[in-house]
Amino acid sequence: MNEIDKKIKENFPDESVYKTPKRYNIFLGKNIPSFIKDWLIRKFSDETGELDEIGLINFLDNHIPKKGSKLKGRLVSDHEDITILARIVIEPDIKLGILKFAIPDLGIKINEGIVPHNIVQEHPELKGGEVWGVVTLRYFPPDEGLGRIEIIDYKPFKPYDVDLEYFREIRQKFTLSEWIDLLIRSMEYNPEGFKSLEQKLEFISRLLIFVEPRLNLIELAPKGTGKSYVFGNLSKYGWHVSGGVVTRAKLFYDIQKNMLGMIVGHDFVAMDEIQTISLKPESEVIGALKNYLESGVFTVANIKQTSQAGFILLGNIPLNSFMRPKDIKYMKELPHFFKESALLDRFHGFIEGWLLPRMQEDLKVRGYTLNVEYFSEILHSLRDKTDFSYIVGEMLDIPKNADTRDTNAVKRLSTAYLKLLFPHVKNPTDINKMDFNTFCLEPSLKKRGIIKKQISIIDNEFDPQLPNIKVKDYF
Repeated sequence: MNEIDKKIKENFPDESVYKTPKRYNIFLGKNIPSFIKDWLIRKFSDETGELDEIGLINFLDNHIPKKGSKLKGRLVSDHEDITILARIVIEPDIKLGILKFAIPDLGIKINEGIVPHNIVQEHPELKGGEVWGVVTLRYFPPDEGLGRIEIIDYKPFKPYDVDLEYFREIRQKFTLSEWIDLLIRSMEYNPEGFKSLEQKLEFISRLLIFVEPRLNLIELAPKGTGKSYVFGNLSKYGWHVSGGVVTRAKLFYDIQKNMLGMIVGHDFVAMDEIQTISLKPESEVIGALKNYLESGVFTVANIKQTSQAGFILLGNIPLNSFMRPKDIKYMKELPHFFKESALLDRFHGFIEGWLLPRMQEDLKVRGYTLNVEYFSEILHSLRDKTDFSYIVGEMLDIPKNADTRDTNAVKRLSTAYLKLLFPHVKNPTDINKMDFNTFCLEPSLKKRGIIKKQISIIDNEFDPQLPNIKVKDYF
C-alpha cells in the first residue's frame, strides 16, 4: 500500500473498499451500477480486504438474477417467495387507484406488479419513480381478473448512515493533492493515469452537479472519456437518459397519470448523446425548461412545482489533430433548440471534455477508495449545506453593475468547488485566499466564460465579457 492507500483505509475503515480491475470481472453480464457493486465487494470482503469470491457469486446468482432468468416462472409455478436486490420502477394507476411496479431488468412489466398500500405507508419513496431496494415478491393467482405479483416486504438500499461532519473534519488530514486523488479514486478512476493537475481538476468538475443544487452544465467531449459512466453509475440520485425522445410528461409532469417527472425526484438530470435527443412536444418542453433553469419552478397545466435538480447536457464534439475543437462554435452539433442564446444563458458553466483522457487500462482504479454508495451519499448530503454559499458570498467582490446571471453562475460554481475540495471550511478565515482564488474562483470564471463566449458567437447582442469578479482584499 502507498501513502494514500494507508490514509484512506485508516480514516475511512468502514467506508472504504479495496479495488482492482480483476475483482470486478465477477460482475460481467450483470446490469449493476457501481454503488451496488461496491457495497457487495465490501459485504464479502474481510478486514484485510480479502474477497470471498464464492460467497459473492452465490449472492449474485440467488439475489440478483440475470435477464432471461426463470424468476417469474418460479413465482407462478412454485408459489415460493423470492427475495432479490433490484431496480424497481413504480407508476400510479389513477383509474384503478393502485401503485404498479416493474422490474425491467428481470422482465416484470408494469402491468404485472402491484405495491400494496401497507408497504407504501411504511416506505413513501414507493409512491412513484425509480428506487433500488431488497424486495420480497409473491405471486397471487387470479380470483377475478388477472393474477399479480406483489411486493410483500421491502428494504431500501441505503447501507450507510452518513456522518457528514466526520467526513468534513477528515479532509484536514489530507493534503489538497491527496484529496483530489481520493475524489478521483472514488469516481473509480486511477489518478496516476492523468497527465496533469489541470486534467484532474477538469475531471472532478463532473462532480459539481452532484453537490450543488440547481447547477446547470454542458459537457462536450470526444467518445470514450467516461462521461456516460460517471453520470449513469455513481449515484442513485441522478437520472441519466441517453438519446431518444424526452417528453414533457417524463421530464416534468404527466397529466394523464397525475405523476411528477424525473426532474422532481432526482439531484440531477443528465441528457446524454444530446445530438440524438428529440423533445416532444418541443415548444412546450423548451418553454418549461427555460422557466425551470432560471427559477427552479415549472408549470404544467394547473400544476406548479419546484425542484432542486441540476441539469447537464452531454454530447460529443469533433476535434482536430491537436485534440481541440474543429470549430469555434462548440454548440454547432447540438439540436437547434439547445442553440438558442436565451436558453444557453441559463447554463452556468461548460466542461471542456476534450482535456480529459480516453479510458484505458492505466485509468482503472487500483487500491483503496471510498465505497461508491458511501461517496454518493456524501455528495448528496453536501447539497443541503448552506454554509458554503455564505462563505463564497463573503469572499467575493462583485461589481455593482455585474450581470445577475453571471454572478449567480460564478457563485454556484465556486460554492460547488468549495464543497468538493475544501469541505472542512466553515468560515471565510478557514481557507487561504490564494487557494480559494486558484481552485474555486478561477475555474468557475473559466467555465462561465466559455458559455458567455459561445452565446456571443450565436447572438451578437450578448457581451462575451464577464464582470470583474474577484476575491476581496486579495489583489
